[in-house]
Amino acid sequence: MDKWQRRTLQFTLGLFGVMFAYAVFYYAGMTVFEGRSITFFHALQVVVETFTTTGFGSDSPWSSPVMNAFVIVMDLTGVALIFLAFPVLLFPFLDEVLSTTVPRSVEEDLEDHVVICSYTERVRTLIEELESRDIPYVIVDADRDRALDLYEDGHRVVYADPETVEGLERVRLDAARALVVDRSDCVDTSIVLTAREAADDITIVSVLENPEHATYHRLAGADHVLCPRPLLGESLASRVLATVSPELEGSIEIGEDFEIVELPVYCGSPLVGQTLASSGIREQTGVHVIGAWFRGTFETPPSADATITNGTVLLVTGHSEELNTLKERVLADVRPVDPGETVVVGHGQVGQMVTDQLDEHGVPYTVVDVVDSPDVDIVGDATDPEVLREAGCCRGAKTVIIAVPDDTTAEFATLVIREESPAIEIIVRANESRNVTKLYRAGADYVSSLATVSGRMTAGAIVEEDDILDFGKQVNVVRTSGAELAGRTLGEVRVRTRTGCTVVAIERDGEVLTDVGPAVRVEEGDDLIIAGTDEGVRRFNEILG
Repeated sequence: MDKWQRRTLQFTLGLFGVMFAYAVFYYAGMTVFEGRSITFFHALQVVVETFTTTGFGSDSPWSSPVMNAFVIVMDLTGVALIFLAFPVLLFPFLDEVLSTTVPRSVEEDLEDHVVICSYTERVRTLIEELESRDIPYVIVDADRDRALDLYEDGHRVVYADPETVEGLERVRLDAARALVVDRSDCVDTSIVLTAREAADDITIVSVLENPEHATYHRLAGADHVLCPRPLLGESLASRVLATVSPELEGSIEIGEDFEIVELPVYCGSPLVGQTLASSGIREQTGVHVIGAWFRGTFETPPSADATITNGTVLLVTGHSEELNTLKERVLADVRPVDPGETVVVGHGQVGQMVTDQLDEHGVPYTVVDVVDSPDVDIVGDATDPEVLREAGCCRGAKTVIIAVPDDTTAEFATLVIREESPAIEIIVRANESRNVTKLYRAGADYVSSLATVSGRMTAGAIVEEDDILDFGKQVNVVRTSGAELAGRTLGEVRVRTRTGCTVVAIERDGEVLTDVGPAVRVEEGDDLIIAGTDEGVRRFNEILG
């Protein structure tokens, strides 16, 4: 019974109780004070007529002051109850009838779907991944207003409580492919326990806010416990570590001695100012440049006339020796990181992971945070230009990693730093993927989104057909089936033109083919390694997957 139903029942019982009491008093009063004998049903009729204003006064006039006063009170009570009925009963009823009704259950034939408990920005990325693969989903939410908003936005949603067995049965959890919980760490464990009661063999994916709670989620029964924040911190730190580590940081191994890697170009690199054609990367190192990020815009293949600037990220493939040769060339004139040249703004979970990575590689840094702690060097607001100047963000620092949990704060800090230090490298954490473009526009050189990392991790745990090879990169590298393309050449399919993705390699009979030009024909049983933006990979799944 919902709130409106309970309120209706209470009002109705109270109304009948008042009418019955008034009828009893009127029946007795007519005999005692007026000396007139009437039946109880006549007394009840007079009360009903008075309350409904359909007719009254059949017994008037009344000679006694008591009965006249009682009739006055009864008239006022009836009017008051009528007006009270509008906000209590009529208005909610009309709102319920005229407004959009949120479904309370899914279709009986729905199966192999993903049940998602609550909607967040991270879930939005997951939904895009599922839709690109034609995997049905349903969001279950106990908040009616939020469920209504989602329903009106075109999502399949059910208004039910996911912490109850009944609520999960309404979304056919026993026929689902997986359950994703992403509300809060405490609520998620309650949902996981309930889900195990409703459908013991369901695959459960739990997305954590705090990695320290992972043990409790596994004890509750979660199959996959995902912690995107540490991975996001590693992704941000890798940009600094690339200049100090002799190894090729963050490379993705495709086959034996063949890798794909994002290689950032730093201020001072000899490649800055050159076009891809004049850089001689292919001729001098043997590496293939299959894509490049220019201020947040991904191009594949990049134009030969495109100019490499500070902050350009090259997506390259090649053998380990070739890639290390290119790295040495990119970093030839880049100075090592000195004390005070790396500033970390924000020391929450992501910021702590960044500094842990820097400590591990012996990279000195300065920490700025609004909350004082032993690990914080400067206490202050990241939106205060004076605080940023004191930390060296506006002078002296070579790299700033902005890891604050609020995107608006990150945008403002990026604007301040870029205005006062045009050459500094700004690496930013974004919570919501929709704010990535704004951060690049504000002046960031590299942005990694928590929503994107989380969405990829969750999709990777659910979608068995595709294998996402790395969750923390700007580019998405996926191993997927090439069955739909069997018998056709890559040139015939026009993968790049139609999807914006590049086929990096083909896995065939346990071997990896890395020379994949337009004439290569896809065979039955092949797996394709493709690289592109998240949107590009989704287009590939929709058009060619």
